[in-house]
Amino acid sequence: MLNNTNTVKINYQQHPFHLVKPSPWPILTAFSVCMCLLYTVLWLHEYDMQTCKFLKFLAYGFSFFLFSFSSWLWDIVIEATFEGRHTFAVQRGLRLGFILFIVSEFMFFFGFFWAFFHSSVSPSIWINAMWPPFGSKYINPNGLPLVNTCLLLISGITVTYAHKAVVLKGPNLSIGIENPRLEVIKALALTISLGLIFTLVQLYEYQGASFSINSGIYGSIFYLLTGFHGFHVLVGTIFLIICLLRHIAYHFTTDHHLGLEMAIWYWHFVDVVWIFLYIFLYIWGGPEDYDMYFTLMC
Repeated sequence: MLNNTNTVKINYQQHPFHLVKPSPWPILTAFSVCMCLLYTVLWLHEYDMQTCKFLKFLAYGFSFFLFSFSSWLWDIVIEATFEGRHTFAVQRGLRLGFILFIVSEFMFFFGFFWAFFHSSVSPSIWINAMWPPFGSKYINPNGLPLVNTCLLLISGITVTYAHKAVVLKGPNLSIGIENPRLEVIKALALTISLGLIFTLVQLYEYQGASFSINSGIYGSIFYLLTGFHGFHVLVGTIFLIICLLRHIAYHFTTDHHLGLEMAIWYWHFVDVVWIFLYIFLYIWGGPEDYDMYFTLMC
């Protein structure tokens, strides 16, 4: 009697963690970023090259970066949403990693704030021992900076409302949410709109400023701090747009919305940094009457 029984071997995963498969996107993303950085540095140092040639290679590098980075993110979306690889243990590790990333971003801005306080608290004789330096025309903190502050504070409220709505399992009339899914879409769309308006207002502020990044230490610190913050606002806006599209496509649930949660954390980080910028760079580091007012308040 022949035994034709086929033995089927099944491998069970004995741990809750996700072992990521080899991917080409990290190294390709790093290569494209290096390419963009190289040609940007050459341009800043006025390296002898044709403008059209420089722009062509920079466009190639940036396009390659968008392709590789978006492909990398799409693989993560597939792992999290369609394959179910992101277990609670994986989500806990990702949350910790993103928290460390935000801490590193705080340290990034801390370095620029250190340069600002080093020059403003004890101005050197090279800038006539005064801050702002003689001839530097400050920007009125009661104008466009105050508008941008209100925009970001309101956006922080709307994005928090979106987070509250996405974790609800049903109607919650106590906080005025009858259709959580629709409320999330509205709140995210409003937050994105406020972020875009903030960027436009800041660009308009740059157009009307009486100094540039080459206007001594004051202009350099001002544009480095506000410029990098504006870049983070733009990145956070793109982050929220992706989350809005994913929410429309039913990628998020009440128990599994890690991508949206990270975007909300990042947006609150942007809000906090801007509050410090507005208080110290525009008010405390501005005209003497605001400086005296801030000193009395403290």
